[in-house]
Amino acid sequence: MARLHAACFDTPRPWTETEFAGLLCLSGVFLCTDGESGFALGRVLHDESELLTLAVAPEARRRGIGRRLLDGFEAQAAAAGASAAFLEVSAENRSAQQLYETQGYRHAGRRKGYYRAPSGERIDALILRRDLA
Repeated sequence: MARLHAACFDTPRPWTETEFAGLLCLSGVFLCTDGESGFALGRVLHDESELLTLAVAPEARRRGIGRRLLDGFEAQAAAAGASAAFLEVSAENRSAQQLYETQGYRHAGRRKGYYRAPSGERIDALILRRDLA
């Protein structure tokens, strides 16, 4: 997961193997995968879920993998009792924003300067929310 995450992200910075291992040990955290092409990592706490990260290999994009992973995340979150899903996305990541918007996510807030680009520039995070059926 760390290798794929590094191939997909520089902002936010890629997560390490240690960080993924630590997250996977936490209560309520779950993983959806599409082989080696992608994964979604989420968690459920009470009646809310959070998409922690979604990564699709650059060479596998535009094939519906991200949408399938998002569907899997939402299904697992709902099965675990979540009635709403939240996520954060870079204000500069338009392709991810489009995916989330087509899946019914709507703007719920903004975290000013939440991410730091490799150049040191601060980038806002958009908080998106969707009710789960």
